[in-house]
Amino acid sequence: MKRWWISLLLCWLATQAWAEVRVVYHLSDGTAQASRAMNNIRNHLEADPAVKIVVVAHGAGLDFLLDGAAGSNGQPFAGTIADLANKGVRFAACNNTLQTRNIPRDRLVMEAAVVPSGVAEVARLQSREQFVYLRP
Repeated sequence: MKRWWISLLLCWLATQAWAEVRVVYHLSDGTAQASRAMNNIRNHLEADPAVKIVVVAHGAGLDFLLDGAAGSNGQPFAGTIADLANKGVRFAACNNTLQTRNIPRDRLVMEAAVVPSGVAEVARLQSREQFVYLRP
């Protein structure tokens, strides 16, 4: 019986060593935070092109996902979002924020998917899909 447990543990450890790295970037503080996050994500992808990244935005953090949004340097976010989406990054916008702030869905960039709740999505990704939490 003891050998069985050791074999099982070794198999589990082997699968964990090859497991996909998954990261959720949580944005809720506006465009300055989003600018930092876009830089972090570009650097993250450069260091680990196979990483799976989801950006979840709610509250003021959702602002960068609106059509025409720009960072403090005046650079529009749309190009960066499109580039990152082409590299596999997913963007999730909180429906609760959209409703509370009376923002129609058609104001979001096309790469943004709407989730019922931003905080619930962060929790789901962490607990059910083993995503690592990052908050730039």
